[in-house]
Amino acid sequence: MGVTGYTTLIRSVGELLIEADLIDQAQLESALAIAARDGRRMEHVLVERGLVSDQQLAVFLGMQLNIPCINLKRQSVDPAALELVPEWAARKYSVVPLDISDGTLVVAMEDPTNIEALDDLAVITNKIIKPVVAIPIDIQEAIDRGYKSGSEIEKQLAAIPARATAAGVFDSKSAADGVADAPIVRAIDLMIGQAVRDRASDVHIEPEEDCLRVRYRIDGILHEMLSLPKSVHAPLISRMKIMAGMNIAERRRPQDGQITFHMGERQVDIRVATASTVNGEMMVLRVLDKSFAFLTLPELGFLPEALGQYGKMLKLPFGMVLTSGPTGSGKTTTLYASLNQLDSIGRKIITIEDPVEYHFANVNQIQVNTQAGVSFATGLRACMRLDPDVILVGEIRDAETAQTAIQAALTGHLVLSSVHANDTATVVFRLIDLGVEPFLVAQAIAGVIAQRMVRRICPHCARNILASPEERLLYEEEMGEERAEFLYGSGCNFCANTGYMGRTGIYEVMTVSESIRRTILMGGTADDIRERAHEEGMVSLWRCGMTTVKSGRTTPYEVLRNVFSIG
Repeated sequence: MGVTGYTTLIRSVGELLIEADLIDQAQLESALAIAARDGRRMEHVLVERGLVSDQQLAVFLGMQLNIPCINLKRQSVDPAALELVPEWAARKYSVVPLDISDGTLVVAMEDPTNIEALDDLAVITNKIIKPVVAIPIDIQEAIDRGYKSGSEIEKQLAAIPARATAAGVFDSKSAADGVADAPIVRAIDLMIGQAVRDRASDVHIEPEEDCLRVRYRIDGILHEMLSLPKSVHAPLISRMKIMAGMNIAERRRPQDGQITFHMGERQVDIRVATASTVNGEMMVLRVLDKSFAFLTLPELGFLPEALGQYGKMLKLPFGMVLTSGPTGSGKTTTLYASLNQLDSIGRKIITIEDPVEYHFANVNQIQVNTQAGVSFATGLRACMRLDPDVILVGEIRDAETAQTAIQAALTGHLVLSSVHANDTATVVFRLIDLGVEPFLVAQAIAGVIAQRMVRRICPHCARNILASPEERLLYEEEMGEERAEFLYGSGCNFCANTGYMGRTGIYEVMTVSESIRRTILMGGTADDIRERAHEEGMVSLWRCGMTTVKSGRTTPYEVLRNVFSIG
């Protein structure tokens, strides 16, 4: 269809939108004029102006052309159909191949009238092309999901000449030469780009005896992505080291570095860490999603009452507020969200972090540097001479830092930090184990939160399913109500058939009241403190988790998987 025919079609779609009272004639004419003036598509103008949605436009376009409008969130994609259309063609023409039937290839398109695209796809696939309509953003997301970079990465790495020694390890010269190979650069770009598209928080590059394993951590769970030849290990690690500003000649000592990766207009920061194993150097890339730095506390998953309690703690003029949980439970995210809630104009805020992952306006951030003699403890002592109101210490992990943080909290500063402990009550004894006197702990701590991260049910494939007897029993014991069915994700394209998409937090918030202080001073156990906190209204992690299940955000299995160790 030529430009004139396409304009006529869009005008017809516009008339349907007018008949449906979504736009009026003046709005249609204005959009057509803007599109003609700027060389744009009229429907894009309508969507940008908020006059119609992508979904409405796709439905009316399908009605006018008498072809189906499909929902790609629920539509399955045949892998054989994907293999017929190369990724470059799918992205160029904004199409997703869906199914093959009797020599016909069904493709989802934003513009089914694009004759050039239909002709080229017919030549490329040697099939008859049957178009259906889909929403543009869904098409792009489906392309990102469908076209994994694994095969292309393997193709690029296969182009690297083998330079391994007889022992299977590259010498220094070979490794240095290898990093200049264009294929290795392309392979790394594809690997990181795929990790970002898959919402991975970490990329694990792990040498095995006979291969190089690559795994992505998505929503807290590791997924096997690639198994590469062992011969690419040295050039791959060396190239990553150069990008991260690390020493490529040092292969025995652990190293840290950072990469800024540009993905189109998006900038992604990546923290790199290496360590030597018996099979060679292992590397982990931490993908730092800056959107987490700007989350607010209500977005994290706090129950309303717990959020109110924690908000009161952050308004205190002095004292210590601690967040606890295992590695990967979201402690840093909670601390950053707390910073966002604090008044950084009226109060001076200083942080000591290892490393500084995200930068905040109006907040003074100090990077731990052990070579320069800047540790959590020394940095904290320096902070106290800089007239701060709020001090954030990334983690209390040793006696010196614990003692200094306690002194800061007792001398008129609000101290925020994290501690590795299972629940709120055991945080007290973690500090005592680090050598802090119980009477100082009782005086300094204003409040403690314990947290876990659980996976969210995918909103695109959620449906009620009969739960296992164990899950039903655990829910009934905690919530006091019988329930046979719970919301689960059945698996779809958007969640990679896992049934989960994203994560949310579950929280246990304990305000250290006078009665809890007396319990600590009298030598009470963790059970005594926990019992006193429950009497004063504290909601346990387990209860918070099951309340999150009741609201339809996660599953009983997720709560059981993450909170099973809490009594």
